Amino acid sequence: MIKNQLNEILAQISQAEQTYSRTPGDVLLLAVSKTKSAQAIAEAYQAGQRHFGENYCQEAIGKQKELGAYDITWHFIGPIQSNKTKLIANHFSWVHSVDSFKIAQRLSTQRASDLPPLNICLQVNISGEPTKSGIALHELAELSQAIAILPNLVLRGVMAVPEPELDFEKQRQPFKTLYQAVADLNNPALDTFSFGMSADLKAAIAEGATIVRIGTALFGVRH
Repeated sequence: MIKNQLNEILAQISQAEQTYSRTPGDVLLLAVSKTKSAQAIAEAYQAGQRHFGENYCQEAIGKQKELGAYDITWHFIGPIQSNKTKLIANHFSWVHSVDSFKIAQRLSTQRASDLPPLNICLQVNISGEPTKSGIALHELAELSQAIAILPNLVLRGVMAVPEPELDFEKQRQPFKTLYQAVADLNNPALDTFSFGMSADLKAAIAEGATIVRIGTALFGVRH
């Protein structure tokens, strides 16, 4: 079942790349595997999926141990608590949800020196929702400059979860705004746009997403 759903999602991504004149293979599928079993992840891996995103540190580390034989690239995409930065810094290749200099500094200091630099994205609260994590758009330039000099980290780009919208053009707008804000920084190192989920996948790809985060459409609803 997971294999069929994976192929269907990859076909949707490919179709959107074609429709919006993106380079084929430009958009990476990140399988959001929070609350899913190691068995489900293994099934997706055997169907060809290599990048998995987790929201909860302890849960993810348990699955990483169980799936140690698999060549998985693990992404942390959930809210970051200060007391979990050491674990996150040393158990993931990517962190998408950095939203302060303090958190970035802790990840930098606590990343083991024998590991390659940690790829990070700044989470931007693009719709300005009070309940959502992330920096305000006007903070992006200053924070990205401050983080760029930290050792053991590589600032790769931005992550966003806009307010849900049903209208396609309205879905596109926040992605377009954020993409333009990053372009205005004129920093070629910022090449990663982690946005788009099951409901707004096409709008995200139309506006420059390079990583789309898909969970339920791949693994099904958790019962």
